[in-house]
Amino acid sequence: MNPPQGVALQGASVVLRPTADGDIETLGRIVREPEVAAWWSVPDDYREMLAVVADGEVIGAIQFDEETHPEFRHATIDIFLTAQRHGQGLGTDAVRTLARWLIRERGHHRLTIDPAAANTAAIRSYRKVGFKPVGIMRAYGRDYRTGGWADGLLMDLLADEVT
Repeated sequence: MNPPQGVALQGASVVLRPTADGDIETLGRIVREPEVAAWWSVPDDYREMLAVVADGEVIGAIQFDEETHPEFRHATIDIFLTAQRHGQGLGTDAVRTLARWLIRERGHHRLTIDPAAANTAAIRSYRKVGFKPVGIMRAYGRDYRTGGWADGLLMDLLADEVT
């Protein structure tokens, strides 16, 4: 579920906005970069994502999913950025921006994210937002580097912990 059409979320350095038809080719190229493809499969539909924009350029995409059952209400986040912009704090800013929106505007008290356990750069970024490790999910997802299975790290963030 995306924010209402036309709504953009402003971070410190990035803007998150609904994807447009013109973004599809760029996002397809980014997700196939070796440094990104190691952790991501090619999505079925980029229209369900938000474009991550920095300096007027689409540099990746971020998505969320919401569990709306009152007893288990929470949201999940996933993100990928072009390798050219890794290590610049833009992924951290994007995740923080979306996390704040999910908490403040959508009323979630808890968020989760589940990077590959070997994806130390992503884990470091998510920790900066306030996500904490919950546990290892064994053989959780495909390891696109080997074709086998990889462990995932379940991390969560409570509403009062977002930085």
